[in-house]
Amino acid sequence: MATKVIAIANQKGGVGKTTTTANLGIGLARSGKKVLLIDADAQGSLTASLGWQQPDQLDVTLATIMGKVMSDIPISPQEGILHHAEDIDLMPANIELSGLEVSLVNAMSRETVLRQYIDGVKQNYDFVLIDCMPSLGMMTVNALTAADSVIIPVQAEYLPVKGLEQLLQTVGRVRKQLNPHLKIDGILLTMVNERTNFSKDIISLLHEAYGGKLRIFENNIPLSVRAAETSAEGKSIYAHDPRGKVAQAYEALTREVTQIEKQREKHKADLIR
Repeated sequence: MATKVIAIANQKGGVGKTTTTANLGIGLARSGKKVLLIDADAQGSLTASLGWQQPDQLDVTLATIMGKVMSDIPISPQEGILHHAEDIDLMPANIELSGLEVSLVNAMSRETVLRQYIDGVKQNYDFVLIDCMPSLGMMTVNALTAADSVIIPVQAEYLPVKGLEQLLQTVGRVRKQLNPHLKIDGILLTMVNERTNFSKDIISLLHEAYGGKLRIFENNIPLSVRAAETSAEGKSIYAHDPRGKVAQAYEALTREVTQIEKQREKHKADLIR
């Protein structure tokens, strides 16, 4: 199977992008895949949640690497990559990334800097997951240009439909101008409180608005205090609460994502025939 690059994106903060990137990545690693996670957010939340609590003290981060790409300085495939105990690799981020985003604006081929880096390392992995920053700026455009597909986490609260529309427009523009093969894997509902009618209403609203055009993942991620605790420990939900409902939900999501990939590969093979 060719390496699959997935961007986890939504310009709204606090919708579970980082938690999803970490737990889907570790879920894929648990199913035997080689996985690289890329923290593409200057806040470094993914880096901190995987146990590197002081991202600003790291010597080499995504900003360093992208700076080298922009200056045409060679990069060794393992440079800056951190290894996590749960069998995934991480390209970390810190505040330096916001400075880099500013300098990207004047760079040549500014939308493809991240793709150039990923193209150089992806032969070592089955999946590369990119945790995008909560904005539709240059870094997110870089992530969408580098990705094969996008997963959009949406919190099950009064529907941020406007935000979704903006993101879908950005995906459309990237597809038209930079990355014609970009697909949307689907909308993932996160922090779902299944006991409230409110959540149920929102889920049905979402299906009405987008169900015809986009896949809405069958597996929702339930609201859980324990899931919130994991990021303080540097461990995934599988290590923290393996029998809990959130771990089960992420396991089911991992299967669903793998299934989507298998179907795509099969479809490609059928077309070639």
